[in-house]
Amino acid sequence: MSGLFDIYVGGSPAADLSATLASLEVEENLDLPGAFELALPVKLGADSDLDTVDDPRLAPFSNIAVVAQASDGQKQCLIDGYVLSHKLHLDTGVVASTLKVWGQDASWLMNVAETVKEWPNLTDGAIANSIFGAYGFTPDSGNLDNDSSAYTEQPHSLMQRSTDAQLLAMLARRSGKYARVFCTDTPGQRTGWFGSPDLSGDAAITLTLNDNQAATIDAIDVEWDVMRPTSVAAYAALLSDSSPAGSDSTTDSGLPPLGAQDLPTFAGKTVSALLTTAVNDAGSLTNRATAALRDAQWFVNCRGTADAGRVGGILRVGSVVAIAAAGALFSGKYLVWSVRHRITAEAHKMTFRLVSNAVGSPPPGGSLPGASS
Repeated sequence: MSGLFDIYVGGSPAADLSATLASLEVEENLDLPGAFELALPVKLGADSDLDTVDDPRLAPFSNIAVVAQASDGQKQCLIDGYVLSHKLHLDTGVVASTLKVWGQDASWLMNVAETVKEWPNLTDGAIANSIFGAYGFTPDSGNLDNDSSAYTEQPHSLMQRSTDAQLLAMLARRSGKYARVFCTDTPGQRTGWFGSPDLSGDAAITLTLNDNQAATIDAIDVEWDVMRPTSVAAYAALLSDSSPAGSDSTTDSGLPPLGAQDLPTFAGKTVSALLTTAVNDAGSLTNRATAALRDAQWFVNCRGTADAGRVGGILRVGSVVAIAAAGALFSGKYLVWSVRHRITAEAHKMTFRLVSNAVGSPPPGGSLPGASS
């Protein structure tokens, strides 16, 4: 590992690119493909032509990976993907010319061909694992947890008329899960994840705000928004049942709260939503209702920027971190939703968005806003 980060091309370190890089950005998201952008200087070569621009290592669909490391010593593969675009800036004399190389993570491979295919007698998780395996991605061990029922040929199997990435996104959205492809520490070793975040563990990193001696970040912006449902009533025609319709209602997202006061408790009022759909069975209807509620539960957002060297670790999407010294209401655990890594030879800055499905306890003698009905 050379310094803060290394760039890999086709699985091999590219030390010259890491050394000459003007800037590097990597963006991770829980619900979107990851992306990277390398900014490289451009100059005239010995043959009086522009160098870098026609470097075969940066050709269309070349494999690029970025591995970073903070003071905790843990290598983190921030992205492992493919070059999809170049943007060249030229000026007179080529002194300040730059080439920006942009690409997406390996999930892009699942988005190059639309397919018409039937998926009979398989669950959502089994379909995801089959798709991941077809691209050489290792399915995550939790992909079959809290799975859907199988799409049997009678009454209605699942028919795909989309790319594999679009199919996984649709299945994830209606089952309250997320579909991602990522590498953990080694380029080329990619994991296909189709699941829900684990909110039960300890925080991987603590971001401390208001202690002058121990502070690891300087500022955050936190907001809550209770304009979202706390209850979902679902109605559907059940294709597997002779009865005209099925119904279900839920106030449980299926995920544990990250703090003392979840959305219904904090808001103090019930906000109901109505879901109508067509499903195979009652279990599928319950899954759809839970998914709608789960999508709405992230009512607390926290945004800020941290330095990996100061924090002592690297924020990763899908992990749980803690905010300390931010007051009783907003201190506590958060889920990392997105991170934009900006890396230079001097620093590794992380602009983050954290979310939570709960806030902390009210202060002694006080009450939470909106707590009265």
